[in-house]
Amino acid sequence: MIHFVAGNKITLLHNGQEYFPALEAALDRARRTIYLETYIFEQDATGRRIAEALIRAARRGVRVHLLIDGFGSRALDKGLMNEMMAAGVRLLVYRPERAPWRIRRHRLRRLHRKVAVADRQIAFVGGINVIDDMDTPGQRPPRFDYAVAVEGPLVAAIFASSKHLWSLVAWTYLHRGWLRERPVALPHGTAGATRAAFVVRDNLRHRRDIEQAYLAAIATARSEIILANAYFLPGVNFRRALVEAAARGVKVTLLLQGRVEYFLLHYASRALYGNFLDAGIEIQEYRKSFLHAKVAVVDGHWATVGSSNIDPFSLLLSREGNVVIEDERFAQELKQSLLAAMADGATPIRPDSWARQPLRLRLATWLSYGIVRFLMGMAGYAHEDHKPKPGPFRKVAL
Repeated sequence: MIHFVAGNKITLLHNGQEYFPALEAALDRARRTIYLETYIFEQDATGRRIAEALIRAARRGVRVHLLIDGFGSRALDKGLMNEMMAAGVRLLVYRPERAPWRIRRHRLRRLHRKVAVADRQIAFVGGINVIDDMDTPGQRPPRFDYAVAVEGPLVAAIFASSKHLWSLVAWTYLHRGWLRERPVALPHGTAGATRAAFVVRDNLRHRRDIEQAYLAAIATARSEIILANAYFLPGVNFRRALVEAAARGVKVTLLLQGRVEYFLLHYASRALYGNFLDAGIEIQEYRKSFLHAKVAVVDGHWATVGSSNIDPFSLLLSREGNVVIEDERFAQELKQSLLAAMADGATPIRPDSWARQPLRLRLATWLSYGIVRFLMGMAGYAHEDHKPKPGPFRKVAL
């Protein structure tokens, strides 16, 4: 059940160029408590910049909590970690990679959230890791991504979620002294007029919340759905919902990754194109730079921005966090940004040209799809809504 809170101000942040200055400024304003969660914390110019902001905060007495993923941030230099901890930053690693050569199911359960909260006054949620998105060797920068800055009553829910996750991880390290927290006053009154909700995915009470939020919006769509996603490999229910929306006259547009970053995921996703194109769904592949966004706009008034891809890893395994917004002004701003990205950097996939693909590309697509599903099954994460069913060479059963 999604709990919407009114009275918020939600600011859309485009790429790291807007996100990191806003994040750094919030960290520098903090006086009592900071929580920062990220999948990747890279030791580059951006990573160093944010690390220094955390160090400054800790040295002036702020309780700084930094939670990084053990796989995504495995390359983070120990020297920088020690420097932060020496300054007073409380740093924990979520599921550290202790034996990377051993295959274990739990290794697929990652902290994929990108969340920051400062003094319960402002929070940030999105898909942007702590990494220099202008440093894209061999590719045109920046990575195409979004985050939101949240002010108002919803910050309390984001703060509570971050504090809860921190406590769970701290218990595994037996850092019981790190569980005590100074009282932080709630912000008084409202900051705006926007209704919004913070929706998470975990492996206990909120396993399907983000997916259900998408499905509810798609099921009630009447005019338009625009969905931009870096890694798009939805299950049967999600695919059926999009096809049914298109069948009742909704214009459905998918903005997907056009550049090959991860071979298997890229080509496995393309195995679904035939069904979508046959249903009248428009597919645009973003090729100007790497697409890293995970956002959607429905009917010009519902929108979501967050960390969750529409693939088995996000929907079945990882810890994710999205903000869902019901606000026409915000939805229109995000929609216009996506339309501009499509006009400037995307290539439409035409049904006739797709049907004439070379055999080698068809084979790569279906082999990739089969391998991804096989690996998910071998890891014990097969799910009836994500299992492929027998069908024609070109199609996946809906």
